[in-house]
Amino acid sequence: MQPDHLRFEFSAPLWLHGEGSWYFVTVPPEISDDIAAVAGGRGKGFGSVRVSVTVGGTTWQTSVFPSKSGSYVLPVKKPVRLAEDLAEGAPVETHLTLLDL
Repeated sequence: MQPDHLRFEFSAPLWLHGEGSWYFVTVPPEISDDIAAVAGGRGKGFGSVRVSVTVGGTTWQTSVFPSKSGSYVLPVKKPVRLAEDLAEGAPVETHLTLLDL
């Protein structure tokens, strides 16, 4: 089990990037600040940070990416959206754990 400072819970709406098929959840600013502080510049490509994510009954590993707004964004793949019946604009209850730190 990861230490508490590497685990976060939040709810944020699912949104579609442009006209493509990429869906994301924006990590709230205060949690994004905590992630940046813990990662301390040790992010991977594009400033990404590896995470384990649980939404409903689905758990997967991916990365969160910094955005222009300063918050991280979490990509949500189609299999997860289908398994958890997630629709654009709906709140996504997210459990996120930082990995490799």
